[in-house]
Amino acid sequence: MELDLLDRQLAHALQVDGRASFSDVAAVVGASDRTVARRYRRLRSAGALRVVGLPDAAVLGHVDWQVRMRCTPDAAVPVAAALARRADTSWVSILSGGTEINCITRTRAHQQDGDLLLQRLPRSTRVTGVTAHCILRAVAGTSGWPGRTDALDAAQVRALTPSDGAGGPGGPDGAAGAGGPPAERVTLTAADNELLAALARDGRAGFPELARATGWSETTVRRRLAELRRSRVLYFDVEIAPLLLGYAAEATLWLTVAPAALTALTAALATHPQVAWAAAITGPANVTASVVCTDLDELYDYLAVRIGALAGVTATETAPVVRRVKGAGTLLVP
Repeated sequence: MELDLLDRQLAHALQVDGRASFSDVAAVVGASDRTVARRYRRLRSAGALRVVGLPDAAVLGHVDWQVRMRCTPDAAVPVAAALARRADTSWVSILSGGTEINCITRTRAHQQDGDLLLQRLPRSTRVTGVTAHCILRAVAGTSGWPGRTDALDAAQVRALTPSDGAGGPGGPDGAAGAGGPPAERVTLTAADNELLAALARDGRAGFPELARATGWSETTVRRRLAELRRSRVLYFDVEIAPLLLGYAAEATLWLTVAPAALTALTAALATHPQVAWAAAITGPANVTASVVCTDLDELYDYLAVRIGALAGVTATETAPVVRRVKGAGTLLVP
């Protein structure tokens, strides 16, 4: 499937506001409501585009970890599938020709039940190594990856931006930007969790569906959804394969950076159009980045020229992404 300009404008518009009405999007892009709705349904039914509603880890007092699992080639697919089925994982990918799995998993900041992170991962004799790296801070991609947020101009973006400015903390594929956590941490109820679970499946689910999921009235759902967005507990992201946007080469990078150079280097990464997302992490490599390029030649040039020119980098590791098993939202297809 090839995306034309209107498809790209729609994807960009939904990145700005995942629950923007089709009429609002149509007014900004100069198309009819019916045309925009039809385009969305076509992309959604083909699995090319999905809007998901996600909770912000920092606002809830949770911690995200990047987990790397090295395994034998025959284990990569079943282990990645087992990870993807978990509710606490996202961005599950198979790397390095099928010998490594990379994912993000979420824990409470202070485990109260002794449920240690690595004890919850799939066990197999074919998994030869596991490392976990705490994500300290997202440093790039927090305002959207340029590869999928370049179809609207600044005035169009302003017209679609929610009045409360609610965004999100970003993820390996470049989620919308956040303005920081609220002054007080938010405590979720059981119904809130049902609401978030429904939005993780479909961020544009209608109010009747959300009311059924929570047991609330539609009026209560509207009010609570607005509250969660305003407090930055909830943000919306767009899942779309980079290949549909003309980008055929994805890779995960790990950089070992001298501490004194860390701030300058991460600021530089945030200006690179190839970087969908980057974060400072714990471990021997203290920066990780998700890089998207048009082809392998561009990836080579990016590593040799842009990364090679960064001061303070003492080591670099690159692993091509060969399959994305799960994105930000709930896995819909087993």
